[in-house]
Amino acid sequence: MPGDDRGWTKWHKGEQIAQPLLADWCREQLVETAVTLDQSQRDIVEGVIYKHCEIRSWILHAVSCRTNHCHVVVSAPNYAGDQVRDQLKSYGKRKLKDDAHKRQLKDATTREHWWTRKGSVRHINDEDSLTAAIQYVLEAQDLGGSKAFHD
Repeated sequence: MPGDDRGWTKWHKGEQIAQPLLADWCREQLVETAVTLDQSQRDIVEGVIYKHCEIRSWILHAVSCRTNHCHVVVSAPNYAGDQVRDQLKSYGKRKLKDDAHKRQLKDATTREHWWTRKGSVRHINDEDSLTAAIQYVLEAQDLGGSKAFHD
């Protein structure tokens, strides 16, 4: 979330320091509480991504669903990045809602927004950048990120 005390990333500006007033303002704009996905829900989202990429014949290079966001590296020729992102989010939301109903979770009847609006889409144009993105998704995000991927 912008302003977060752990730091945050601003589009085209990179890593940003904490900005408590901005974080407070952003929290006030939320229409629902923030989502925290449990392991079962993260597995569902990753499964949906694998399956959707298979159906579309997209090449899934890496996926890592976290408690509050997801990183995906995918090659999807003839699709705009925002189309890919939106399809994955849409199918993920549908399966998360189905799961919430099955498990009779509170979110099953009340939650409308499982993801934030939009999200980051980065185009990768060479093998070194692809390798760096895959490494970041699979390993480096737990270590604070990969400098090569953020540059």
